[in-house]
Order: sequence, then C-alpha cells, then structure tokens
Amino acid sequence: MQTIYVVEDDISIQEIECFALSGAGFCVEGFGLAKEFYRAMDRRMPDLVLLDVMLPDEDGLSVVRRLRGEAHTAGLPILLVTAKTTEMDKVKGLDIGADDYMTKPFGVLELISRVKALLRRSAGPGGREQILRLGSLALDQGRRTVKVEGEPCELTYKEYELLKLLLVNAGIVLKRDVILDRVWGMDFQGESRTLDMHIKTLRQKLGEAGTMIKTVRNVGYVMEEG
Repeated sequence: MQTIYVVEDDISIQEIECFALSGAGFCVEGFGLAKEFYRAMDRRMPDLVLLDVMLPDEDGLSVVRRLRGEAHTAGLPILLVTAKTTEMDKVKGLDIGADDYMTKPFGVLELISRVKALLRRSAGPGGREQILRLGSLALDQGRRTVKVEGEPCELTYKEYELLKLLLVNAGIVLKRDVILDRVWGMDFQGESRTLDMHIKTLRQKLGEAGTMIKTVRNVGYVMEEG
C-alpha cells in the first residue's frame, strides 16, 4: 500500500484530505507542522507528499526546496496546495521542484485523480526506472536533470515536464489536449500555441536529439528515434 503524507495546518481540510485518500486505498498520515513532517520522514519515506504552501512554522516553498536539495528526497513526488490568491507561490513552487499543484477549494475526486496521476508518472519508491533514455538523450527523474550525449542541458520547469511526458510515452502519439492537460494542468486557459512554442524551444535546446520530437499533423506530437 502506497503511503501519502498530508502537510496541512487547517485541521478540517487535513481531515477531508486524509479521509478521501484513505478511502481511495492509500495509507495516509497528516501533519499540521513542517517539523512534525520532518520527524515522520526520518522514520519512513512516503510515496508522495501533499503539501500546503501556508504553514505556521515554515513556508511550504522552503519545504519543497529542502526536499529537492537532499539526495534521498530529490525524486519524491510533491503535490502543492495553494490558495487562488497565491499565483506567484504556485509558480515559484513549480520552478523549485513541485511536481503538480491544486488550488483551494477543490473536490475530493480531483484530489484523488491528481494523486493517482502523479504517482503513475513520478519516480516514487518502487516506481519505474529513474533514468529515461532515448538515443543520445538521458533524463534523470530523481535528480531532475537532462543530458544530451553526456552533456547537461538546462531546461525550464515546463520544458522538463514536457520532455519527460514525451519520453515516458516514447513511440506513442500524444494529442495536443492530452499534453496540455498533463503538463499545464486541467485548469489551463491559455492558447494552444503555447505548446508549439515550448516544443520549438525544447527542440532547439536538445540540438540533434530534438529531431526525435516529431509533429503529427492535426493531432499532436510523438517522440521516437529515426
């Protein structure tokens, strides 16, 4: 049974989250303070952390930064919970390493769906291979790094998530709306050309390896050799 740590100081919200996730078959522990969460981490490593941005003893963003800065937690899936008024916190959280976010208020079905999707695509304990390879390209999910022919390739958060999605589904044509949903989120309201722009810059940064990202006209994109 997969374990989820819920870090939320609002007890009523924490109880709802824990109850919903327990009902979905997860082993769940709730914490109201970051220091309680850290003590639990010393005892047992969870498969995913549901983390509120606003905590009384430590800013949630600093918690993300700390987890990403330590080798044994660098690849731990983090689902950030933010308020609608904290847009910059949401962006900062993703930039420093959170894997996904949800804005309050949210429904329990969306919560469960997001958690399951993140567990499927993240390199949690006992999860899939940490390093995704295709041709000269290597993406290390634990360290969140990308190398082309052994050389580091610096990507933005969205570029990294886009590349990871394509690599996980190598050889499979992904529709545009599927990519937008998985990388930008279900509440994305921007224009679809945002995806095209990110594909263009990603191809440029990857150099010769970027040619493996192929456009499927009127459908979407696929990543494959040859």
